[in-house]
Amino acid sequence: MDAQPTMSFEAFTAHQLRRRKELWELLGDLPWDHRPAPPSRVRTEEHEGFTLERLVLDLNGLEPVPALLLVPDKLQKPAPGLLFIHWHGGMYDLGKEQLLVGDKAQPAYAPVCAEKGLVTLAIDSWCFGERKHEADGHTGEEDAFKLMLWRGRVLWGMMMFDELRALDYLASRPEVDPTRLGVTGMSMGSTKAWWLAALDPRVRLSADVCCLTDYEELIRTQNLKGHGIYYYVPSLLKHFETADINELIVPRPRLSVNGRKDDLTPPAGVEKIRDTLLPLYRRYGKESDCRIELFDCAHVELKEMRRLILEWFDRYLVNPSKA
Repeated sequence: MDAQPTMSFEAFTAHQLRRRKELWELLGDLPWDHRPAPPSRVRTEEHEGFTLERLVLDLNGLEPVPALLLVPDKLQKPAPGLLFIHWHGGMYDLGKEQLLVGDKAQPAYAPVCAEKGLVTLAIDSWCFGERKHEADGHTGEEDAFKLMLWRGRVLWGMMMFDELRALDYLASRPEVDPTRLGVTGMSMGSTKAWWLAALDPRVRLSADVCCLTDYEELIRTQNLKGHGIYYYVPSLLKHFETADINELIVPRPRLSVNGRKDDLTPPAGVEKIRDTLLPLYRRYGKESDCRIELFDCAHVELKEMRRLILEWFDRYLVNPSKA
């Protein structure tokens, strides 16, 4: 399944195109024909260092998608754009608000996005935040997964489709430079970040936190129970390993920071993915554009991780000419 290291860059790019199409085909029936209606603005809020637009987006034609758009006071023209993807953690009520309030495991990103001048979009994922439709969020998630399967859809596929369409909206904003789009997230948000970067070449930078999980290593360590039902895609392992998906990001800039004590992300799997990707970056791009690190922690973003992420925001989004 891996690309041969002797491929020319042109052949490798064609290989990525074929594999990207194959990956999309595993994600169920997706509403590609839907043409989004213009967004509606619920209200605008003034915060220290940024203006916040509360929006409702039409991404999939099935249900409206509440969103936050952070527009920094310090604004380049045009400005880099960042898609912030919230985590799971059983925190069904949190959703997109994680951007603003954070958590002890990951402090809020809104202040640093404002300081860096990043126009930042965050949406509620299916079953989270204002899209939580059952009092018991876990039950709502399981019901959504099962009903989608009956109807030919895959919950993970619909989640990724929404993030893709959210990226469309972010790129369309007049404040945003569509050639400088980044994506970041932790946990579920991390997995979505590197999947989206693999599926959409517009993503200039993926900076994912604590979930570069090798699927086979997760099986070996007997921790399939660690990830929610949303995570599982029918027949995925017949066609792709984790490294195969990540290979579709090469040679675009890639930062992944993970915890060596994190049961959701077995460290041997992180090292396996790193050892697959680095030679490809060395051959097809810049080895320095790929950094996959393990830190001495569990499922948490350390201060050292945050510093590294902000350095990569500066290098590849804020001041890309210096990269």
